[in-house]
Amino acid sequence: MSTDIGIDLGTASILVYIKGKGVVLKEPSVVAFDRDTNKIKAIGEEARLMLGRTPGNIVAVRPLRQGVISDYTVTEKMLKYFIQKALGRKLIKKPRISVCVPSGVTEVEKKAVEDAAYQAGAREVAIIEEPIAAAIGAGIDISRPCGNMIVDIGGGTTDIAVISLGGTVCSASIKVAGDDFDEAIMKYMRKKHNLLIGERTAEDIKIKIGSAFPRAEEVSMDIRGRNLVTGLPKTVKVTSAETEEALKEATTQIVEAIHNVLEKTPPELAADIADRGIVLTGGGSLLSGLEELIEDKLGINTMTAEDPMTAVAIGTGKFIEFLDDLK
Repeated sequence: MSTDIGIDLGTASILVYIKGKGVVLKEPSVVAFDRDTNKIKAIGEEARLMLGRTPGNIVAVRPLRQGVISDYTVTEKMLKYFIQKALGRKLIKKPRISVCVPSGVTEVEKKAVEDAAYQAGAREVAIIEEPIAAAIGAGIDISRPCGNMIVDIGGGTTDIAVISLGGTVCSASIKVAGDDFDEAIMKYMRKKHNLLIGERTAEDIKIKIGSAFPRAEEVSMDIRGRNLVTGLPKTVKVTSAETEEALKEATTQIVEAIHNVLEKTPPELAADIADRGIVLTGGGSLLSGLEELIEDKLGINTMTAEDPMTAVAIGTGKFIEFLDDLK
C-alpha cells in the first residue's frame, strides 16, 4: 500500500497532508542541535520553544530561509523526521511525495528540495509552485479558462499569481511576509519604546493585536521586554494603531507587488479578477485588516480562503491526484 503525501515546506511551519486523512501534522520548521556533538536535540514545536532560550552549545535554527533551503543536511533530517512521524513506521512501499516551493525559486533550489525529499524516503517526487497549490487547496477549479488571482502570504515569501487553465499566467514572489511583520514590530518597539523583544513576543503581538488597517475598535496588550536604557525588564502597553504604523512598510510592499502583477495580467483575465476578486491564503493573510487594505488600495474585492494556513498543504497533496487526472 503506497501513500501519497503533500508537504508544505514553509519557512515558519511544515504541514504534512496524507491522501484520505487530510492534514495530519503541522509543526514549526525549527531544529535544535548540539554544536559540540552535532546531534539533533529537538525538531518542531519542541525546538521552537527553545528559540532564544538555549545555552551556548545548543542552537535552535530554521533550516529554511525565505522559502528556500539554507541548511541542506538539517532540512533533510527534518523532512525524514516529519514524514516518519506522519506515517508511523509501517512503510511497505515508499510514498509519492509532492512538495511545494515559492514561485520564484531557481532550478538549483528546486533540485535541492527534490534531493532532500528523495533522501527522506520518497519513491517519486513532484515539485509544485506555491500559488497553484494554494489555489487547489482553496477549492478553486484551476483547470477552467478563467483568471484567478491568488496571494499566498507565508512566513518567508509572498507569492502572487494569476492562474488560468491549470497554469500560471503571470506571477511574482517577494521576500516580504510573516517573518518581516515580526521583524518590523521588533524594530518599532526598539525605536519607539526603547524596548528589546524577541521573535516570539513579536509574533504574539502580530497575532493578538497586529493590524494592517484601522480597526473599528482599538485593542491593546502589555508587552514585557528589556529596557535598552537601563538594561532592566520593563512592561509597555502597545495598541493596534501602533502595530499598523509598524507594519505599514511591509504591507505596502505586498500591495505594490499585487498591483505590479495586475499590471502584467492580460486584459481578459484582469476582467475575470475584477469579477471574482483576489483570494488570500497562507498564515500571513490572517493579519487583521489585510483584506480591507488591499480592497481600499486596489478597489478589488478581496477574501481570505476558508482555512488559509492549510490551503497550500491540502493543494500540494491533491496535486498528485490532479496530475493523475491529467494522465
